[in-house]
Amino acid sequence: MHIQVMKDNKVVMFDRTDFGPSNISLPNHRCRYMSSILDCTAHSVLYDISSNTLRPLTLHTDAFCSSGAVSPTGTLIQTGGYLDGYRKLRTFTPCPKTNNCDWEELPRNLSASRWYASNQILPDGRIIVVGGRSAFSYEFVPKNFNDASIYFFRFLQITRDSNPGEENNLYPFLHLLPDGNLFVFANRRSILFDYNRNRVIREFPIIPGEEKRNYPSTGSSVMLPLNLTGKNSTSLIEVEIMICGGAYPGAYDFANKKKVFLEASSSCGRLKVSDSEPEWVMEVMPIPRVMPDMILLPTGNLVILNGAANGTAGWENAANPVLYPVLYQPDLPDPFLRFQLLAPASTPRLYHSSAVLLPDGRILVGGSNPHKLYDFQATYPTDLSLDAYYPDYLGPELVGLRPKIIAVEVVNNTASYGNLFSVSFSLMKVRDFNGISISMVAPSFTTHSFAMNQRVLFLEITSMEVVAVVQNLGEFGLENSSGEVSSSIYKATVHGPPSFNVAPPGYYMLYVVHTGVPSVATWVHVN
Repeated sequence: MHIQVMKDNKVVMFDRTDFGPSNISLPNHRCRYMSSILDCTAHSVLYDISSNTLRPLTLHTDAFCSSGAVSPTGTLIQTGGYLDGYRKLRTFTPCPKTNNCDWEELPRNLSASRWYASNQILPDGRIIVVGGRSAFSYEFVPKNFNDASIYFFRFLQITRDSNPGEENNLYPFLHLLPDGNLFVFANRRSILFDYNRNRVIREFPIIPGEEKRNYPSTGSSVMLPLNLTGKNSTSLIEVEIMICGGAYPGAYDFANKKKVFLEASSSCGRLKVSDSEPEWVMEVMPIPRVMPDMILLPTGNLVILNGAANGTAGWENAANPVLYPVLYQPDLPDPFLRFQLLAPASTPRLYHSSAVLLPDGRILVGGSNPHKLYDFQATYPTDLSLDAYYPDYLGPELVGLRPKIIAVEVVNNTASYGNLFSVSFSLMKVRDFNGISISMVAPSFTTHSFAMNQRVLFLEITSMEVVAVVQNLGEFGLENSSGEVSSSIYKATVHGPPSFNVAPPGYYMLYVVHTGVPSVATWVHVN
C-alpha cells in the first residue's frame, strides 16, 4: 500500500496493521496487541533491491492510508494513519552498516487526524502535511518552536463533495513550484498557495470536464520535468502540471451501493502554471483509467500503469483492470503521438497497489487488495507479489548505449546550490554526443496513485570532455553483457540546482542519459 525507495537502495514497504496476522514473523518474538489480540507478525518490510530479499519491520500503530516524505538527512518521516495511528509520527532511518534499524514512533503527535493526507518536502527541509478525512487544515513536521500547531485550509473545505462517501478531495495533489509556493489540486480545482502566510495567491481555471480527480475518484498527478538549461533565474523555468484519470460524478455511489461500475475518465490535463494566464490543455489516454500510477522516468518521459477502466477506489468498487501501461512523451509536438501502449502486465493492480522508480531505471510495482480483508479467491484476488517493470530503454539491444557512472565529484559529498560539480562516465557506443543529459530524480513516497515528492530536474551541462579511451575495461569492472570491453570515458561539468525552491534539500538519484538510455543512478546529496 505504501512504498519508499531509500538512499541505501532499499525499499520500505508497509500496509495496515489490523488485517490480522501476516505470513512474516517478527524476529526475537517482538509483538504488539492488535484489538486485544497479540500479533507477532510483520506489516512492514525492508526490501533489498540487489539481493531480492526482505527483512521484517515492526509497526506499532496503524499506518493505513497514511503519507510520508524523506527528510534532508535521508530519514523517512511518516505521518498519520488509522485509529491508533490517526495522529502518529513515525521515522525510519537507513542503517546499511548494521542492517538492524526499525520503525521509531515519536513521542510528539500530529495536531490533527491525518488519514488520507498528502505530504510535500519544503525548501527549508520541513514537511507540510495537508488534509485528511474531515481535516480541513495543514501543519508542518518537524514543528518549529514558534509554529502554530495547525492552520485552517478553507480550500479543502470548499472542494469536498457533499456526499459523505464521495469527498473527492482526499490525498490532494501537492507540487512545490520553483517560486517556493505550493500548487494544490483537489477534486477539480487548483490554487497557488503561500503556505508561510496561509494565503491563496491565485486560483487556476477549473480543469475541463465533469470528472473528479482525487480520492475516491482517484486520478494521478505529476509535475513534468524541470529543464534548468540556460535558466539563470527561476522565473525562466517552465513549470507544467499534468493530471490524468479519475471518475465521473456519482461513480462511487454506483459502485459502492449498486455494484454498477461506470467507465473511468480517459482524459489528461496539462497546465503550464508558469504562464501569466495558464489554461488547461486536454489530451486523451488510449484507455480510460481510475487509480493510475504516474511514474516519471529519468529520460523525462513518464509511464502510466495500474488501475481499472471502470469504477472508483475503495473496497470492491472497481472492475476491468487495465493491464497495459502507457508511455507518455511530453515533448512530442503532436499530442496524438505522445501516448504509446506498452506490453501488458500479467497481474491486475487495483486498489492499494503502488509503484516507484528504482535507481537502476526499472519500475517496482506491487500489491493490490480491493477487499476489506485478504481475499485470495475473489475475481480480483488480493495480490502480495512484486513485479519489476522494464522500460524499453532497458532492452538488451541498447546495452551498448547505456552510460555507466564512474564518479560524481562534489565538495563534502554534497552538490551545493548553484555550484559546479563534475560527473565522469563511460560509454561503449556514442550515438549522439549532443544527446547526453544529466537528470536528478527525487524518490517518491507512493500510495493511493500519488507519488508524493516525485521530482525530475535536468541539470545544465557547462562543458563535456573526453578523459580517456580505454581498451581494457576489465580492470575497471566496466564490461557489459554484450561482451564489449572498450569505451570512452567522459567528464561532464554541470551546474547544481539554482535554489532550495527548485530542488528541496535531500538525496536524489542522479542519472546520465544518452539518447534516451539512462545509466544506473548514483545517489547525490543536495544541500
